[in-house]
Amino acid sequence: MTYVSLSLVFLAIAAAVLAVALATSRDRRVLVARWWLPVLCTALTLTILTAVFDNVMIATGLMVYEPGHLAGILIGAAPIEDFAYPVAGLLLLPGVWLLLGRRSRRGAGVDE
Repeated sequence: MTYVSLSLVFLAIAAAVLAVALATSRDRRVLVARWWLPVLCTALTLTILTAVFDNVMIATGLMVYEPGHLAGILIGAAPIEDFAYPVAGLLLLPGVWLLLGRRSRRGAGVDE
């Protein structure tokens, strides 16, 4: 299995969770209007931090990649595949937040 295919699995799962969360949300337009700027800022920050720290870890020898499993696109010494995991987290966390928040609101209404 290549690093690209492994990255695509994580991205697909994260995108599916977010899609389900948004599809079942009643206030989807409000959420997207409210979240697009924070998500964009977070994506930019995560990309910069991933580029910096992955390059440091690779340069110091903490991480070593099998060249035959890489796509070949590098940002410094960091393979492009490394950037999929922060993006997957960026997709997954809002989806989980929405799904769990909806459940806790239902649970709070039952107790009252």
